Amino acid sequence: MVNEEERKLVLARLENMPSYMKLAIGDSRSLSKEELIKHIKSGDPIGDKFVEIQLHYLRSIAKQYS
Repeated sequence: MVNEEERKLVLARLENMPSYMKLAIGDSRSLSKEELIKHIKSGDPIGDKFVEIQLHYLRSIAKQYS
């Protein structure tokens, strides 16, 4: 389950991405930055999965440098 603080953190990261970037999660189609932001804000399964992926990435990076 994704909480509001985690959602805000990932949204802040997305806001800093170039608008031309697209991302894909698994087998799904590519999503634009704006589409991902909508999914995250709505709290749907795609948005939550993206938040979980980003949090896993951030924790991995933090672990490497601790």
